[in-house]
Amino acid sequence: MSALDKIKRMLKGHEEHVGKGIDKAGDMVDDRTKGKYKGHVDKGQDRLRQQFGADRDQDGPPRT
Repeated sequence: MSALDKIKRMLKGHEEHVGKGIDKAGDMVDDRTKGKYKGHVDKGQDRLRQQFGADRDQDGPPRT
């Protein structure tokens, strides 16, 4: 079992908190870089949300 699988199992059921953490981390990076890499940060945030299921409502389809 990979480390990513272990992390996913630990975070299962806490998707809302994961999404907030991803947003907070992205905002911190944007602040520190003064928005220079905003597009890259946004893309990374989207991929993390998909990876950890934070783009879904509880027991629902992905948000659009």
